[in-house]
Amino acid sequence: MKNILRISPRKRALLFIPIKETEKIKKRVIVYIDGYNFYYGLRENGWKKFYWLDIVSFCKKFLSDNQELVCVKYFSAHTTHPSKGPRQSKLFSANKENPQFQLILGSYLNKNVTCRNCETTFQVPEEKKTDVNIATNLISDCIHNNCDISILISGDSDLTPPLEFIKNHNSNHTVTVFFPPKRVGHHLKMIAHNSMYLEQYKARFKNSLLPEKVELSNGIILNQPDKWK
Repeated sequence: MKNILRISPRKRALLFIPIKETEKIKKRVIVYIDGYNFYYGLRENGWKKFYWLDIVSFCKKFLSDNQELVCVKYFSAHTTHPSKGPRQSKLFSANKENPQFQLILGSYLNKNVTCRNCETTFQVPEEKKTDVNIATNLISDCIHNNCDISILISGDSDLTPPLEFIKNHNSNHTVTVFFPPKRVGHHLKMIAHNSMYLEQYKARFKNSLLPEKVELSNGIILNQPDKWK
């Protein structure tokens, strides 16, 4: 006679216990922040005090109970401005203490600009590679199934093509756009499944600020820049 696996009534009942809501698989979220677009949106809105932001904490405030944050990818470039550079470095260093924060840098190149009135030519720094870096990461994370939901924080409509690719590549992947203050990309809004205006969430900015003093893992103390208070 063949051996028959016998399961007691108690063990049989355990096999059919329904999964609790808290045990269900959560949707994985990656947030992509266009740092240049985000910074100037805050600046034009008069929200300099929100520059000193705990970026991961801020992003988590927008997730629902059935979502979990994989990471925040922050795209920017080191400014060469003598006073802005040190303040920017403080912000980056403070946020890099959180392992869920990833800083992806492009670069600044000087661009010749001619004044229309006096015809004087001068140089202004122009950020390079940020759009390409954002697009590459959006597409790569989708193809490699690194997340279920992509949240883009930007109002730059040049980023519409990678969002279109994601929607065509995986119809189950959700694309959401958060518009920084004073920054709206109508093409982005049309292509995204969901969109949100961060200008309406001032309280979440206020409740996501870094402490005035941040101690790094190496013992260095970073003080909030006075101009950002």
